[in-house]
Amino acid sequence: MLTLAGAIFVSVTSEFLPTGLLPEMAEGLDVSQSRIGLLVSVFAGTVVLSAAPLTSLTRRLPRKPLIVIVLVAFAISNFIGAIAPSYEIVLASRVLGGLAHGLFWAVVGAYPGHLVQNGQLARAVAITAAGGSAAFVLGVPAGTALGHLLGWRLAFTIVGVVILLLAVLVIRFLPPVEHRQPVLTGEIPVPLRKDPTAFGVVLVCTITLVMMIGHNLYYTYIVPFFTTINGFPDDAVSLLLLVYGLAGAVGLLLVGLVGGRFPRLGLFSSAAFIVVAVLVMGLLPHAPVVVVIALVVWGAAFGGAPALLQTRVLQLASPQLRDVSAAFVTTSFNIGIGGGALIGSLMLDGWGLHTLPFADVVITLGAILLIAVSDRVIRRRFTTVS
Repeated sequence: MLTLAGAIFVSVTSEFLPTGLLPEMAEGLDVSQSRIGLLVSVFAGTVVLSAAPLTSLTRRLPRKPLIVIVLVAFAISNFIGAIAPSYEIVLASRVLGGLAHGLFWAVVGAYPGHLVQNGQLARAVAITAAGGSAAFVLGVPAGTALGHLLGWRLAFTIVGVVILLLAVLVIRFLPPVEHRQPVLTGEIPVPLRKDPTAFGVVLVCTITLVMMIGHNLYYTYIVPFFTTINGFPDDAVSLLLLVYGLAGAVGLLLVGLVGGRFPRLGLFSSAAFIVVAVLVMGLLPHAPVVVVIALVVWGAAFGGAPALLQTRVLQLASPQLRDVSAAFVTTSFNIGIGGGALIGSLMLDGWGLHTLPFADVVITLGAILLIAVSDRVIRRRFTTVS
């Protein structure tokens, strides 16, 4: 699980590195900040288009070697981005990274389900998801600091090297799994639309999509929001991202402790605290102490949400649907990431930075409504099928 957490750490760091280096990359490539933000959309869009097809094409391949292959592809994409002479080449490197990322999450997302029993899934997912939290705590802030000190190209190079080191650790420590589960008596085989668990998976994916759109239309542009709207100095950005990431680690720890017992309440509470924190940041942008407190609440609330969503979908999916459901969740996450970044880019150019937190609040309220009715709908559906 710790090896998987390390692999997730480098993948998330690689995905969100442009977010922390937005001004430097825009200046170095002579493009607007909104175009750098669109690199996140392109990355996520590639994941959306490729995750399910690549998962299907590789469904017979052993999982462990596949993780190593996609990590190497991640590293290559970072090295290409580091030496790219133009925005278009950086864009191409993000497409390569997106192809690797979609398959990576489809495989890694389902891995805990192949290793542990259902009762241990919340704890196992919390451990692996700690890699994503650590990326926000250490990876993205460290990459941002490196970019400020030594240039964004060197930051991409160092991330690529770290990814290769993690590939070596995967080879050495990650146990292989048998992912090709036989269909047991009484279970419903493919086509997927006839599996009664597929409906619950779709509902969780929809909640994931809505939450991620709201989050990323604001978070993608959090660095210029800090400096332009909040008035923080440039050298405070890395520290603010670190505070956010540390708070996310606390939220993830809470998921590991109580997420298995109260998954629905945990998810509902997470979304509710996100709404409160982001609304405060939007209403009181010039009160630095209040902004930092709200940032801590936001980080803690959002830090546990991905693990809660991943746990929920693995608990709902039948054994033969786990790899596919992980691909669907990955697709939902990345539609939300890319869609949110795109909407944020349009709002940034059209209405300005100050509108982003309020849009996040409205969309997350929609996610709360979905969470409130989802369990009842799932229970009714399963009762009808049985």
